[in-house]
Formats: sequence, C-alpha cells, structure tokens
Amino acid sequence: MKLKPETVALVTGASRGIGVHIVRALSAHGCKLVLAARNLEGLKQTARIAEDAGCPVLVVPTDLGEQGSIEALVAAAETEFGRIDLLVNNAGVEGNYFFEEASPELIEWTTRVNVVAPLVLSRLVLPGMLERDRGHIVNISSLAGLGPVAFGEVYGASKHAIMGFTSALRASLQTRGSSVSASAICPGYVSEVGMFADKLVAVPTAKAPAFLGVSPPEKVAAAVIKVTEKNIPTVIINPGAMRITLALALLFPRLGEWLGHRLGVHLSGHEAAKAERRLQSPEAPERS
Repeated sequence: MKLKPETVALVTGASRGIGVHIVRALSAHGCKLVLAARNLEGLKQTARIAEDAGCPVLVVPTDLGEQGSIEALVAAAETEFGRIDLLVNNAGVEGNYFFEEASPELIEWTTRVNVVAPLVLSRLVLPGMLERDRGHIVNISSLAGLGPVAFGEVYGASKHAIMGFTSALRASLQTRGSSVSASAICPGYVSEVGMFADKLVAVPTAKAPAFLGVSPPEKVAAAVIKVTEKNIPTVIINPGAMRITLALALLFPRLGEWLGHRLGVHLSGHEAAKAERRLQSPEAPERS
C-alpha cells in the first residue's frame, strides 16, 4: 500500500519511545495521523512533529487495557478522518522478573495491552479496510517473539502471540484475495528510547549482549514504511545474521540453547529481574 498525503495512519504508543520516531517517518510522507497513548502531554509533544510537517493530526488519550477506550479511539479517528488506512500497533509493556513472583494481575495486564488490544484494534479497523480493499496493519513485535527471552516469560509469550496473529491474518487475507495485509516488525535491542533504555535506568549495569548489539529507533520507523509499501511479512531489526541464527536454533534446539547461554544473551534479563526483586522487597536476601 503506497503511503500518500491522504493516508490515515493510527499509531498506538505514540507519546514516547519508538512511537515518536514512527510518527516522524509517517509525517515525512504527509500522512494524516491519529496518535494514541495514555500520556496526554506526551501525545501533544509528538503531535507537534506532525503539525510542523503540515500533517493533520488527532490526539486521542487511550488506555489500551480498557475495551471501551479502544472502541472510543477508533470511533474518534473515523469521525475525524472518515477511515483508517494504516494501523500501527506499537504500544506495549515489558518486564523482567522471576515468573513465579509475577502477580496474576500483572500477567493479565501485560496480555491485555500486548495481545488483546492489538487484536481488538485490528478487528475494529478491518471491516472498513476490507470494504475499501485498501489497508495495512503493522504489528511491532520483538525478537522475543521469535526466540526465548529469559526472565521475560509473559512478554515473550505476548510477542509470540503477535507473530502468530500476524501470519494467520496475512494468510486469511491472501486466501480471500484481499489487497489488505499485515506485517510484523521484530526489533532486538533499540538504543536511546523504548524498553531497553528504560531498563538501563533501572539497571545501569545492564548491557545488550555483544552478540546481539543495538539498533537505532529510526531503523524501526523506516521498517514501518518499508513493510507497508512493499507488503513484507516480517522484518527483523538487529545487527548481524539473526535469521540464520534463529533458523539454526529452530533446526537444532539444543544448539540454540547452548549458544544463547554461551553468548550471554540472557544475562541482562537476569540482572533486571534481580533489580526488580530488590525494588519490590529491599530486605529480601539475594538469590538466583
């Protein structure tokens, strides 16, 4: 789907992090923008990027954990611009902790924001896209949706779910002969903004494994444009030959596990989980 000035794009998680860079990239194409997040002040700051580029923009404070808030978001977008051509499911929550210490409420909330909200949003925008035979859904997933993420069981499960949803939706749309499509973007560690940057605040000693490296957020934003215009199923944003590594791990699971531990892939998650435990129980004895 070619991005044009009349393209209406809805971006969740637009108040901060990678979402800001996605909005900047879409603004460069002149898109009309609908920005959603809980933080109104952050949304207003992001909206200035679109306004400075001369793009019409609508700010909609949204709690993606609430069904009614999601429905109100889509209704506001369609009232303002008449349709939604591009949905970018960017919002998400992450956490590194010892799974047995995670509360049921935390598990449910993470799943609602990371899985239920993107599915419900997609369900709400699809009828209009199908009727017009034009539209694209971009799901910001993660390398955690393609492989193991130690001390991130809930987050990893949610991203695996998003990968399954995206591939199934693509297959369904192709089978129906529709021009509407969906894509997934899988960033690894991202510098400067987003979840890894937040982790560095909580755990200053945490580092991205040298094997994985880090990527700038602009690459994620550029991938949103690329998958939309070229209808690419999945793009991995990470230095190095990750596709080959993931393929080897799939073919030889024990080798994949050995490499992961040998290369220190899971160490930053372990450190973050221990830091989270200390925050929750400062007096608790240290244990692995």
